[in-house]
Amino acid sequence: MGTPDFAVPSLNILYEAGFEIVGVVTSPDKYGGRGRKTVIESAVKKYAVSKGLKVLQPVNLKSTKFNKELDSLKADIHIVVAFRMLPEIVWNKPPLGTYNLHGSLLPKYRGAAPINWAIIKGEKKTGVSFFKLKHEIDTGSILLQNEIPIQIDDNATSLHDRMMIVGAESVLEGISKIESGDYSLISQDDDEVSHAPKLTKENTRINFNEDVHSIHNFIRGLSLYPGAWFLLGDQPAKVFSSEIQLADHSHKPGKLLSDNKSYIKIASKNGYIMLKDIKYPGKKSMEVREFLNGFDVEKVL
Repeated sequence: MGTPDFAVPSLNILYEAGFEIVGVVTSPDKYGGRGRKTVIESAVKKYAVSKGLKVLQPVNLKSTKFNKELDSLKADIHIVVAFRMLPEIVWNKPPLGTYNLHGSLLPKYRGAAPINWAIIKGEKKTGVSFFKLKHEIDTGSILLQNEIPIQIDDNATSLHDRMMIVGAESVLEGISKIESGDYSLISQDDDEVSHAPKLTKENTRINFNEDVHSIHNFIRGLSLYPGAWFLLGDQPAKVFSSEIQLADHSHKPGKLLSDNKSYIKIASKNGYIMLKDIKYPGKKSMEVREFLNGFDVEKVL
């Protein structure tokens, strides 16, 4: 059960290892493009179809029709990677249970955006957890975990791409343990819980009252998607990469400074954030020097 690119290596590694995949559950097709006439299939569906696997695309996971189809597959186990929240009628079906791959070292960063928040919070490491689902989200007992270092130049995209591969290897490792019968489950420590809430317009806005290191991590943690933003004039501008300039100054946090040619920097409480790129509404993302070639910052100061 999965939808985006992140889930494809996990499906592929099980397929290549020779496990019998009796069905693939993914999101319904959508319409997009010009006039919303182009059918957009999930990455998982495209892969499954290419391998001749049975594909189910339920709109309603509680529907009788879907659950009858699921029952007919007689799956021993369900594997969930980047899918939506499952009702108990689904996750409680298979005799061996339903296992989920989560992009953090649970119980840290439970929630929708663990990759992003680990970088935002300045963590030096994260990882993946392969755990058995139960009622409360991301609380199930852990079968295995694998650590992943967070490099100083990582952003959410580069960490996502590395985690996708480690995650697939962890799924195979976990399934192999279950198949052998030689495994144990470990309960999560409730004293170590932290959260990774869904990213919204409100919680992706840069707060320049923070210190420069926190702001830099915030920008890294939201790059390349959805992007950290701030108001440039009265318009929301996104920034995907930055540099730190430590300095004592008397500027109010959020004060924008620029020579209108080569740099834009914004004051924080212990220095400046140097913007390396910027995306203004209606324009493509571009390096700051290129952006300033066609934009008069002085008009919005």
